[in-house]
Amino acid sequence: MKKHLLLFSILLLTVLVVNAQSRKYISQFSHLQHYYNPGLAAYEGSMIRGFVRNQWLGWEGAPKTYFISAELDFGQLAGETDPGLLGKHAVSSSLHHDTNGAFMESELIVGYASRVRLSKTTNLRLGIGINYNTVRLDGNRLTTDQALDPTVRSYFGGFANMHILDFNLGMALTHKNYYISYAVHNVNEGKLNKGDVFMDRKAPSGIFQGGYRNWISDNIALATNVMWRTQADLPENVEFNFKVLLMDRMWIGAGHRVAYANNLQVGFVLGELKMGYIYEIPMLRSYLLPYSTHELMLTYSLFKDGTGMIW
Repeated sequence: MKKHLLLFSILLLTVLVVNAQSRKYISQFSHLQHYYNPGLAAYEGSMIRGFVRNQWLGWEGAPKTYFISAELDFGQLAGETDPGLLGKHAVSSSLHHDTNGAFMESELIVGYASRVRLSKTTNLRLGIGINYNTVRLDGNRLTTDQALDPTVRSYFGGFANMHILDFNLGMALTHKNYYISYAVHNVNEGKLNKGDVFMDRKAPSGIFQGGYRNWISDNIALATNVMWRTQADLPENVEFNFKVLLMDRMWIGAGHRVAYANNLQVGFVLGELKMGYIYEIPMLRSYLLPYSTHELMLTYSLFKDGTGMIW
């Protein structure tokens, strides 16, 4: 066990120091469109969202993720109810907190989105997000035989804090039944920073998202989503999911993160409240720890009249 903890800590340090940042996985990515792309703020209407991810349950020091956000569409605030007309102006705010071994990271994003009407049913959405990121390294939690290594020596047994200010840009083509979007995170590569600078830079990340949903009968609807992320210092990340919505009350589905994990999904619609749960199983060839991951998502619509069906 001690050998495993040693290897785990060294790998975590290598990811953050050498590669500049680690990638955060969220299997229910389709419920957090605005987090990945500021142009999709309030695409589903004005919402409050909460999210918890407990990765590799049962493993000491395993990653834990907490997320809360709010989105407000000014059209809904003024009484607009037609989903096709919403999104002319929208704002969003999200707080993402992640603990991963010796590292604790918090990320606050404040975003603005504007819609350009292309046709009666199709819109172009543009958005910008201001990203404030803090990373804390607890050297007391590092367990390494390489205390003399210059990479870790100055942080071993102490604390380090780094603060980064950056911004994200996004655009999306949207319809009530589909969306196609692309965003770039960390456009300025983390050059505005202060504190203990233990990351040389933050490589920009490109994020493509797409989805389609529609009713196939009065009681059954289908929704499918895909996300593709690229970053110079990390492997490409491709994942997708498929859901079946039953009687607008419950959904079941499955997802896959290419070469990494599979998941099963279930969710419930209770009026303005939606609750989703995912059980994720790592794939053997991904070389991840053989422990399951659990995700719980809650969303609350601030107005009764929204876009309706879930993504």
